[in-house]
Amino acid sequence: MQENQIRQQIVEAAHLLASTGMLFRGEHANLSARLDDAHILMTRGGSIANLTENDLAVLDLSGQLARGEAMDPTMQEVIQMHARVYRARPGVGAVIHTHAPHITAFAVAHQPIPLVYEPLLRFGLTEAIPVVPWAPRGSEKSVNAIVDVVENHPGLYALMMANHGVLVFHQDPISTARLLATLDEAAELTIQAQALGGAKELAQEAVDEVRERMAAFGSRR
Repeated sequence: MQENQIRQQIVEAAHLLASTGMLFRGEHANLSARLDDAHILMTRGGSIANLTENDLAVLDLSGQLARGEAMDPTMQEVIQMHARVYRARPGVGAVIHTHAPHITAFAVAHQPIPLVYEPLLRFGLTEAIPVVPWAPRGSEKSVNAIVDVVENHPGLYALMMANHGVLVFHQDPISTARLLATLDEAAELTIQAQALGGAKELAQEAVDEVRERMAAFGSRR
């Protein structure tokens, strides 16, 4: 895609998150998308509920500003959380970090989200969504824990940061936003299922069976 198309997708993804309740009450989140082999586009900071294409900066994969207005000071903490995911997994086209409410409930409880909701399989997930140990946001310890999951669990496209929030990464900004919304729905359903005896995990063979169905019907999700 051309840069203007990627900018449009980031804005569309941000508005999708806002309209589906995926932002915490301060309306802050950070989104990025791969621009080329050496650069990403990233939100510069602040509320994303009314994000525009001019609210983005171009960074290189080391996290340095390459083009655009300077990042908000608070965003300096989270740049590496995005940049190192792109460096660790070349197939990732977008990264989103926010505090989606039901997912974050699992994060503060230090509980993984089990693989119980079939729609998650259609995004390529093959295992429960883990919680990485708490460390200050954007610190080397925190980022290293994130990268460990990204590098060693190819069937994961999301993870939670203990006592903080969620990081999701997928093909492009729109698919990443939709994955986030689907994961928050799965978290909500898992919480509700506790009143009915608890959610039941999908059998391992379900992963292959869903992939076969998607291939047969030419569906990505």
